[in-house]
Amino acid sequence: MMEETRAPGAHSASDFAPTRQDHVLLDGAGDRTDDEVRESERELRLIVQSVAGMICVFSPQGELIGGNQQLLDYFKQPLREVGQWATNGTTHPEDLDHCIASFNASLASGEPYDFETRFRRFDGAFRWFQIRGQPLRDADGQIVRWYGLLTDIDDRKRAEEALRASEVDLRLTINSLPGLICTFTADGRFEGGNQRFYDYLDIDRTSAEAWASKGPAHPDDVEVAIAAFRQAMITGEPFEYESRARCHDGVYRWFQVLGRPHRDDEGRLVRWYSLLIDIDDRKRAERALEASERNLRLTIDTIPALAWSATTDGAADFLNQHYLDYVGQSLEGLADWQWSHFVHPDDLPALTAAWSGFLTRGTGGEAEARIRRRDGVYRWFLFRVDPLRDGAGEIVKWYGVNTDIEDRKRAEAALRRSETFLAEGQRISSTGSFSWRVDSDELNFSDELYRIFEFDPGMRVTFDRIRERVHPEDHDLLAAKMAEIRSGRDNPDYEIRLRTPGQRIKYVRVFGRLVRHPERGLECLGAVQDVTQRKLAEDGLHRVRAELAHVTRVLSFGALTASIAHEINQPLSGIITNANTCLRMLAADPPNIEGALETARRTIRDGARATDIVLRLRKLYSKDTERGDRVDLNDAAAEVVALLASDLQRAQVTVETDFAKNLPVIAADRVQLQQVILNLLTNAADAMSQVRGRQRRVTIRTARDDAAAIVLSVHDLGPGIRSHDPDEVFQPFFTTKANGMGIGLSVSRSIIESHGGRLWAASNPDGGAIFSFCIPGPEPVAAG
Repeated sequence: MMEETRAPGAHSASDFAPTRQDHVLLDGAGDRTDDEVRESERELRLIVQSVAGMICVFSPQGELIGGNQQLLDYFKQPLREVGQWATNGTTHPEDLDHCIASFNASLASGEPYDFETRFRRFDGAFRWFQIRGQPLRDADGQIVRWYGLLTDIDDRKRAEEALRASEVDLRLTINSLPGLICTFTADGRFEGGNQRFYDYLDIDRTSAEAWASKGPAHPDDVEVAIAAFRQAMITGEPFEYESRARCHDGVYRWFQVLGRPHRDDEGRLVRWYSLLIDIDDRKRAERALEASERNLRLTIDTIPALAWSATTDGAADFLNQHYLDYVGQSLEGLADWQWSHFVHPDDLPALTAAWSGFLTRGTGGEAEARIRRRDGVYRWFLFRVDPLRDGAGEIVKWYGVNTDIEDRKRAEAALRRSETFLAEGQRISSTGSFSWRVDSDELNFSDELYRIFEFDPGMRVTFDRIRERVHPEDHDLLAAKMAEIRSGRDNPDYEIRLRTPGQRIKYVRVFGRLVRHPERGLECLGAVQDVTQRKLAEDGLHRVRAELAHVTRVLSFGALTASIAHEINQPLSGIITNANTCLRMLAADPPNIEGALETARRTIRDGARATDIVLRLRKLYSKDTERGDRVDLNDAAAEVVALLASDLQRAQVTVETDFAKNLPVIAADRVQLQQVILNLLTNAADAMSQVRGRQRRVTIRTARDDAAAIVLSVHDLGPGIRSHDPDEVFQPFFTTKANGMGIGLSVSRSIIESHGGRLWAASNPDGGAIFSFCIPGPEPVAAG
C-alpha cells in the first residue's frame, strides 16, 4: 500500500494524480510538451472528480494508490485506511470472500473484473456497489495500474428484491384463489396453471398440454372449446364458453371458461390467461328449475285461486286457467300489463305502486285490490307475490297468487262497525272491558281500559302492573276479590281506587261475569267504569256543606270580634284618662310616689298599645291597606319573640335569631307583620310539641335576597310538611291540628301579598319545615 503522511480525514485532489507516464500510455503519444501534459492532467483530474461514481487506482499488485473525491466522501477515511478494505470491516462480511477471490483472480490473470458487493458507508450503513476494473498496460503490454469504478446500485438491488417478493406474493395469491387459472402462449400452447388447477382436475402438466385430446375435457364439449379457442387466436379477442371437465373424483362438472389476452407495451399479444369457474351447482339448479316450472304449471292450473307469473320487469307471462275463467279472457288478452284493465279504477294506483315497489326492492309482499269478474262484478282479492331466484341469487321469475277475500272484507267491515260502536260507547261512558283467563292469568284490556289505568298502549298487562296502579290501602280488597273469582263463587262487583303515575286518585267500579269453558276453563269477562267524577262530585258536595257550616261559624265569630273590639275601646280610653289623672295627683303635693308614677306610665303605654291593636285588627278585617309605619323587621321580630318567650319556655322550645345587619326599614303595617311572625312562630312551636328525644329549636332569620327584597324565614325541626304539595297548607281551612281552624296561614299569606310580597313553605334539609316571606325593600334613591 502507498504511504500516507496526511492527518486522518484530510483529503485533497492529490489523492488521485495521473502521472506523465499515465498520459503517455493513455494518449499513445510521447511527443507532447510539458504544458500540454499538465493541461491534460488538469482536464483528466476534473473528469475523474465529476464522474457519477467512485474511482480508485491500484498498483499492479492490488494496492490502493489513489481515488477520487467521491470515494473519500463515501468512507470519510484517509486513503490509507480505505485501502485496508479487506481487513477493516469496510466490506460486508457476507461478500468479503467473494470480493477477495474475484479481485485476486483478475490480478493473477490480468483480465478485467466485474462483481457486486456491499461497502459500509461512513454512517455505518451498507450499500450495494457494482465494481468494474480495467488494467492499464505499457507499450510492452505490462500492467502498470488498475483503474476501478464503483457504481452505487443499492436502489436497483432493493427494487429487484421488492420485485422478487412481489412475484412470490403474486404466485401465492394465484395459488390461493378459489378459481382455476391457467396460461397459454400467444399461439395457444399450454404454459402453466395455478396449484388449484392441477389439484382440482387431478392432472399433471403433460395431461394439461393435451387437454383437447387426452385431457380432462368432456368429449362432447371438446369441439365447442376448440372452436372458441381458435376464434380467439384469430381475432385476439377475449373468449367465453361453458364445458364440462373431469375432476379429481372422476365426476364431470360444468365450468365457465373465461379467456383474456395479455399484450406488451407495443400491443403485441404475448400470453393468454384463462379462468375456469365451477358452475355445476348453478347448472343443476337451472335444470331443477326447469323441471319445477313444468310441475308448477301443471299444479297451478288446477288450484282454485288466481295464480300467475311475471318476468323480471313485471310483465305477466302466465295466468292459470282459473284466472282466465274468472275474467273471461285468453292469455293474450291479459299478458304483459293488460291484466291491469280488470282492476278496479280506485284500487289500481295503489296496486301499481305496490307492484313497482316489489320489483324495485326485489322482495315479496302483499296487496289488496278488487278484480272485475266476467259478469262485471268486482270482488276483493289478496295479492301475494314472491320472487324466484337462481343459484346466484338473481331474480329469474315472479310468482303470485290472488285469493278471493270478499267474504272476509265484508266480515271485517261489520266487525269494524261493531268495534266502533263499542269503543264509542266505552269512551262516552268511561268504561273499559277486559277478559281474564283464570287458569293462565292471561289478561286482555280494551283501549279505553288502557286509558283508564294509564298504561302505555300495547303494553302487556299483568296483575303485578295492576297492583302497582291500585291504591295501597285497597290491595287487600283486590286480593280478596281475586280469590273469590278464582274460587268461582261470585260475579265481581266492587269499587276500588287507582293511583296514577301523576299521583292522582281515580275511583273505578269493577263488575263482571264468570264463564266456564269446557276446554279453556274459567274465564272472567267484565268491565271497569271510571267513576272518579261522580265520587269527586259527591265528596265535593260533602265538603261544601261542611265548609259552609264552618264559614257560617267563622263569619259569626268575625262579627263578634269586631263588636268586642269596638266595645273594649271605651274602657281602654278610660284607663288612659285615669292614668293621666293619677299622674297629676301623684305629681302634686303631697309628695310624689315614684313607684305609682312608673305604674301609671306602664298603664298608659299598655293601654295605648291595646287601643292600637284593636284599631289595627278592625282595619285588617275592613281590608284597609294604608302603610303608615316605617318598620325595622329585626325589631318587629324581636318584639314577637319577647312576647312569646314565656309560652316558648313552657313548651321547651329554644329560639335562635340570626338577624341581618344594616337591614333597611320598610313601609309596612307593623302589627300585621308581627301577626304573621307570631303565627309562624306559634305554628313552629306547635309542630314540635310531639318531638321526643331531640332538641326543639326554632331559628328565625332575616336577610336581603338578590332582588333587594327583605326576607324573613322561620325554621323548625318538627315532622315537616306532610302534604305532597307545600302550597296546600295555605288553603283556607286546611289544618293538621286537632282543634285548628285552618285560617292562620291563609290570613298570613293575604297580609304578605297585600304588602306586595310572597309567603311560601319548603322542607328543611335538617328536618322539619321552613316558612318564609319576603317584602319589597325601599326604592333606591336616584343619584344626582
